[in-house]
Amino acid sequence: MGRLVYSMFTSLDGYAADASGSSDWGGALDPGLHDFVSERTRSVGTYLYGRRMYEVMSFWETAHEDPDAPDFVRTYADVWQRATKVVYSTTLGAPTTARTTVERTFDPVAVRAWVDSLDHDVTIDGPTLAAHALRAGIVDEVQPYLAPVSVGGGLRFWPDGLRLDMELVEQRAFRNATLWLRYRVRRG
Repeated sequence: MGRLVYSMFTSLDGYAADASGSSDWGGALDPGLHDFVSERTRSVGTYLYGRRMYEVMSFWETAHEDPDAPDFVRTYADVWQRATKVVYSTTLGAPTTARTTVERTFDPVAVRAWVDSLDHDVTIDGPTLAAHALRAGIVDEVQPYLAPVSVGGGLRFWPDGLRLDMELVEQRAFRNATLWLRYRVRRG
């Protein structure tokens, strides 16, 4: 039985992207942190994306081809490429990456049933798509990478108006002061 996991970088003040749309402040270029991200996502067999997050993440389709790419970039590119991707979009035509399908609608009941039938984990990436899953109550874990920065505005990590009770089950601090937190969502 798979788990549906929402995980991405967030600022201390709760933004997944700043007002300019950037998340370069997230610390993903720290080699130790990036190696940890790669190791944590090895259990993920499928990534669920909205169009914008998919366009950002499609970088990993060819990142390994850069002859100057550091080992941690090549490692994550390999992990990312092995997984299937499902993009929920009404505007995206054909996918630009391998192992990718496009779905026009996000049906939380169908997604939950599908994740339950899998033998691997699934991540739902991007706060806009994740908001639908969080509100529907189908997310099993939330795993934010809390970056030591306040960006003052932008795209929120959490949807407004959502109450979610969680239990901290694991955490890790990194040299650059980023914290990874693993929460299990409490149901009922």
